[in-house]
Amino acid sequence: MVDEDNDVVMTEQPRERGRERRKGRGLRLGGRGESRQQALLNDEEEEEEEEGGNDRNVLQLFTPLRSVEGWIVLVSGVHEEAQEDDILTLFGAHGHINNLHLNLDRRTGFFKGYALIEYENFVEAQAAISGMNGTKLFFRTISVDWAFSTDPFKGRRSSSLAKPRHKAIS
Repeated sequence: MVDEDNDVVMTEQPRERGRERRKGRGLRLGGRGESRQQALLNDEEEEEEEEGGNDRNVLQLFTPLRSVEGWIVLVSGVHEEAQEDDILTLFGAHGHINNLHLNLDRRTGFFKGYALIEYENFVEAQAAISGMNGTKLFFRTISVDWAFSTDPFKGRRSSSLAKPRHKAIS
């Protein structure tokens, strides 16, 4: 298009609403405060509505994965003043513990709040998970689950964003 001064006027074509790939930290896509992950979740919800299905209500089956050493259980939400002996006595009632790893904060010397417990048998590890999940230790509720599994994180909202954390070694 040409205006009165013989200048070429460029008109922008309306862009289709679709996914854009962008890089960078702290990228804001939508209005104030909408993060990139939230925008992706909103896009996923729109796609689910268009497809007519919602997979969130469907029970997802998963399988725990065995590590090289054994069956590893992740205990989170543990009080920072808990000791190794406290965890050994609680979880030792469910089976023989091969290894217990407590991560300590170097600065304070306190426990970081999670533990990795290794069992030899699947049955013992499953008994520890079912028996100890949701119980209280030092007045705090602990969460016990498999350290390695094919299920998505429980905190994630969309099944397509959740990928298996670890691959099984064959």
